[in-house]
Amino acid sequence: MDQLRMADTPLGQVIYTLTRKRIKNWNLRVREGRVLLSVPLRVTQEQADEFIRGRADWILQTLERQRDAQKLTLEELPRPECLLRLTAAVKQVYPLVEPLGVPMPSLRLRKMRSQWGNCHYRQGYITLNTALAACPEALRSYVALHELVHFIHPDHGPGFYALMDRLMPDWKARRRELKKYRL
Repeated sequence: MDQLRMADTPLGQVIYTLTRKRIKNWNLRVREGRVLLSVPLRVTQEQADEFIRGRADWILQTLERQRDAQKLTLEELPRPECLLRLTAAVKQVYPLVEPLGVPMPSLRLRKMRSQWGNCHYRQGYITLNTALAACPEALRSYVALHELVHFIHPDHGPGFYALMDRLMPDWKARRRELKKYRL
């Protein structure tokens, strides 16, 4: 049974939907401007409110990001156009990683809900979201390079970010810009 709740936080009020289920773990989601919290049956309303208060900063940032993203919904391009644009993005940034021993990966395209791309370094390919093709070229290049750098640093550790800083000094600004787009 869903219950609409309101939690007062130092950052303001957070209205959320509380759902109790036969589950083990708590699940907090922000979807289309709504805050949704699923909890195990034994959790009290007060515990749920406290959980929301503890994550108010993240919740409010996510809501703000989603509001910004609503302004920039991407049009879906035909698959051949996606392939053309995303292949060009990979080819544009590949010379940055080639001297570091990264082999040219195969490129796969997929419509993804929650990420712009991913790297399968052991299998030698990267997957890019078809929605990325509708983004500006600088953002396509950023995501392509991000995935290529994973061939050297598979995780998001300090080495990964140091290499991104070296190869694309403005990558953080590009990432901020990319967050304005809705997947």
